Order: sequence, then C-alpha cells, then structure tokens
Amino acid sequence: MNPRLAKALVNGLLIAAAFIALFPLAWMLSVSFMRPGEASAFPPPLLPAQATLANYRELFVRAGMGRYLVNSLLIAGATTLLSLLFNLAAGYAFAKLRFAGRERLFRSLLGALVIPAQVAMIPLFLLMKELHLVNRYGGVVVPALASVFGVFLVRQYARSIPDELLEAARIDGAGELRIFTTIVLPLLKPIVVTLAIFTFLASWNDFMWPLIVLGDQAAQTAPVALAGLSREHVQDNELMMAGSVVTTLPVLLLFLVLQRHYIQGLLLGSVKG
Repeated sequence: MNPRLAKALVNGLLIAAAFIALFPLAWMLSVSFMRPGEASAFPPPLLPAQATLANYRELFVRAGMGRYLVNSLLIAGATTLLSLLFNLAAGYAFAKLRFAGRERLFRSLLGALVIPAQVAMIPLFLLMKELHLVNRYGGVVVPALASVFGVFLVRQYARSIPDELLEAARIDGAGELRIFTTIVLPLLKPIVVTLAIFTFLASWNDFMWPLIVLGDQAAQTAPVALAGLSREHVQDNELMMAGSVVTTLPVLLLFLVLQRHYIQGLLLGSVKG
C-alpha cells in the first residue's frame, strides 16, 4: 500500500474515532445551554436556538450544587494527598527495603485484587460505624488511604532506582527518611503524577461508597447529588446536562493539564522493573 494512502487512512480512522468519542460530550455541553424542553424535540437539535444560563443558575441557586462540588473537592483532594503518602511509602518499602516476609506479603496483597470491592462493603461499613466515621468525610477518605494497585504501581517503578545510589546515600550517613524524601521522591515524580490522577478521578467519580456511608444530604458528593436531582427532575434533560457538565469539567481539565505527565508515567511504568 502507498505510504501516503496508509497514513491518510490511519489519520482518517483516528479523526473518526475522536469524533465518536467527543460528540456526546459536545452535545452534553450544547444541551446544557438550551431552554427547558428544547432537547426533547424530534429530531433533537444540535445547538440551542437561544443560549441561556438558566440551567446553571437553577443548579447552583436552587439545587445547591456548589456545596456538593466543594464536598467532592475536599474528599477527592484529601484522599489523593493521603493515599499518595501511604502508597509511595509502601511501594518503596516493597521495592527497596528488606524485611521478613516481604515477597509473601506482597503476593497476598496482589491476591486481594481479584476480590470485588462490593464484597467488602458491608464489613467496611460496620468498621466505619465502630470508628464513628459514618456520615463523616473520614468514612470516605479512610478506606481509600492505601490501594493495592497504587502500591503495585509504585513498587514496579521504584525497582528501577539503582541500589548503588541508595547505598551511597546510606554510607554518607543519610537516614531512610531523608533518602526517601530527597532522593527517591524526585525520581518517582512521573509515577506520582500518574497515581495522583488515578486516585483523584476514582475518588471524584465514586458513587456507591459515598452513597452508603454519607447519609446526611448536606455531606453528599456531586455524583450522588446529581443522581438524586435526576429523580426529582426526570424530564428536565437540560438541567441534568448542566449538572453533568459541572461534574465532569473539573476532572476533564485536570486530566488535560497533566496529560503529558500521566502518559509519561504509564509508559515508564510499563517498561521498568
């Protein structure tokens, strides 16, 4: 096949795939600016006849979406920061520190990956109840402090750090904490960004666990609040699309800003260790 023709064919397929992936998001944004009932017409319009911000005003003034977005931001931010601390320390320990039963313990943790998260929800809820964390943000944050996937990702990347570098630091009198903070963490920057994005997205988009542990409506996260709003305004497609936009936009912007570091971390993690 002619190289130019092959290149044009590949580019055409990529453009078509990008259009298919982005069209629902673009239409969601367009519908959010339509007047009530306009999107229910047949065939549904692609663009609003007269753009309006009424849906967003309804969303924030009457539905109180601003509070739910702040709840999601606080929970996702705290979960990301604390989870990074635990996952980085544990992943580095499994990669570079020698202690009894290290490999056996790590294999046991990997075995936990095959257990569905739903199986642990009842005992986890009972544990949060004993800790008096039900209806508190801590009930959402504490179970996410460490993840097997995060520990595994950091371990695989940290194994590529030369042992000679760490031994030289120890000979110079550096303690393990100083080695971790001044030598290891800078080298782990690509995987730190990747893990931070993974954790923030998972926490922001989590629906089931916040729904279970946060019974107080004032403490609900944005996805849970949006689901409740959809039951009250089941026919109001325009308002629901506005809610979807404000729920999706923060994580979409975060991903676009950190996209280069995210892809770099995935590629490096796939070939190292």
